[in-house]
Amino acid sequence: MLKPSTCIVAALVATLATTASADGELNLYSSRHYDTDERLYTDFEDATGITINRIEGKADELIARMQAEGANSPADVLLTVDTSRLQRAKEAGVLQSVDSAVLETRVPAYLQDADNQWFGFSQRSRIIFYDKNDVTDPPQTYAELADPKYKGMVCIRSSSNTYNQTLLASIITHTNEAAAKEWAQGIVDNMARKPQGGDTDQMRGIISGECEIAVANTYYFARAIRTDVKGLSEQRETIGWVFPDQDGNGAHMNLSGGGMAAHAPNRENAIKFLEYLSSDSAQVYFSAGNDEYPSVPGVALSPSIAELGFFKPDDVNLSEVANNLPAAQRIFNEVNWE
Repeated sequence: MLKPSTCIVAALVATLATTASADGELNLYSSRHYDTDERLYTDFEDATGITINRIEGKADELIARMQAEGANSPADVLLTVDTSRLQRAKEAGVLQSVDSAVLETRVPAYLQDADNQWFGFSQRSRIIFYDKNDVTDPPQTYAELADPKYKGMVCIRSSSNTYNQTLLASIITHTNEAAAKEWAQGIVDNMARKPQGGDTDQMRGIISGECEIAVANTYYFARAIRTDVKGLSEQRETIGWVFPDQDGNGAHMNLSGGGMAAHAPNRENAIKFLEYLSSDSAQVYFSAGNDEYPSVPGVALSPSIAELGFFKPDDVNLSEVANNLPAAQRIFNEVNWE
């Protein structure tokens, strides 16, 4: 992974410092729905003097809005979660390429769009959770999740969930469509119930006894370590976890990231904000405030994330994964993954 050079980091700090008295604004369209992000925005405003005007909503709604607004769109930056949505924004033509030495150096190449239209600023790993009381041989790989010996044991979200779409797209990238379809069919055959609810609900399914194995993103469980999550925190000690494919490709990672709007009226401020999100202070807050993994190498983890332990992440190029998203959705349909 790329490491930041001292001169680049110094340049970023100097840029923020020298603009502290500058007038200006930034129009941010964001589908990140975390109250803890407020600190990210206020710190940037304090450091730069740039006022952030926020429009919040669901990713697809914001992308459609930017398309409808066209060249008159006030949007400067779009923030959203998961590679699939970032790619959707790119294909919709609402982003533009960014030329930034800071971002090129700070954000590892495999977490960037091939055309620099989006960048990943935080990560979550999609891993396997299991009932420690009932499961003595949990799956150690994503492939093993489809093994018939786990029939009727697995809780997982619907095929419309972007996290699952990106996971299947990554399997296509590593193997091929035929192998990915066989895997998806195996998961459907092993489901303990029809897909329902969010990631936290999959882990609650373990506690309620509806399933013995669940697939979910790490930050949902880490949040139950750091705070009181109803129906999960009080019995989380009964749940074990596996970072899959540690002897192979590594555990799948998905992103929260963003890019500059295609018609950004405040282009310089947009670049400053994106560069700020790659700074150490912002990266630490992604971890401490929302239990995510920083994208920038070497940034300290929050205690809730650190408790999950060290693991090998999959460093597949997510721009390549994004290209396989249409095939992933087609496969979901073919195997009747609801």
